[in-house]
Amino acid sequence: MERINEVVMSERVRGFIAFDVEDERVVKRLLEIQKALIETGADLKPVEPQNIHVTLRFLGDVSPGIIDKVHKAMEAVQFKPFVVGLKGVGAFSSLRSPRVIWVGLREGVEELKRIFEQLEPQLRRLGLPPDPKGFSPHVTIARVRTERQLAALVKRLKELADVEVGFINAKCLRLKRSVLTPKGPIYSTLKEVCR
Repeated sequence: MERINEVVMSERVRGFIAFDVEDERVVKRLLEIQKALIETGADLKPVEPQNIHVTLRFLGDVSPGIIDKVHKAMEAVQFKPFVVGLKGVGAFSSLRSPRVIWVGLREGVEELKRIFEQLEPQLRRLGLPPDPKGFSPHVTIARVRTERQLAALVKRLKELADVEVGFINAKCLRLKRSVLTPKGPIYSTLKEVCR
């Protein structure tokens, strides 16, 4: 029995810090955009509605013992609820070679940056390496699996470059767990700080 507990306790947690997109109207709009992208015939894996969020900081695989310390760092962050505006569709690594399709942010970016700048030194003190992608808040809506119908997908992405999506209230900063499965990631909230 002790051995089983040791294995469970040593299991690493794939984590990230985010604000969930919970406004039903915004989620509905994002699903419409996903549908427009899927209609191109491209080979996409859309993000499930319950998994849609504004990524603030990816943590990678961390030990369970650090979860409470990350939560304390989150609690120390000074912020008030604020509005985040979602607008425009784009892709990482580039529009010519899309791998991850995202919706961009307009309002609320400065507030997100201030939260990130408060968190980052504390996360570094905990021994977490910097996110190699740097600070890049966005909402991932789909992943590109193959190059099928890539030209049609790129054309649609260009058409959606300035699309209005809507606004969300950012009030609960959440530490999320990501469990990777063959059907896609399953996210759960480990800790949250609400203002």
